[in-house]
Amino acid sequence: MTIAALRRKIDALDRQLVALLSRRGRCSLEIGRLKRAAGLRLFHHAREKEIAGNVARANRGPLPDRVLQEIFVHILRHTRTAVRAHLRRERRAAQRR
Repeated sequence: MTIAALRRKIDALDRQLVALLSRRGRCSLEIGRLKRAAGLRLFHHAREKEIAGNVARANRGPLPDRVLQEIFVHILRHTRTAVRAHLRRERRAAQRR
């Protein structure tokens, strides 16, 4: 394969990653809505550790487990921020009605 062809493949994979992260974010938001409705805490450290373990078990390389876990730490942090912000906006909108 040529460099150009591999770059096109990477670009396509990046688009797939974005789509998957968006789907993941929508699932997290829906879980946040359900937890809010049930009066539960939004986030649990134990679940994040479980995710880190899942990532390590699913990893087949070439990136080391530690690197993928760091990536997921960022994904989780930004997901928490986005979910909290979205739920706050929804709560404010509901209060205005």
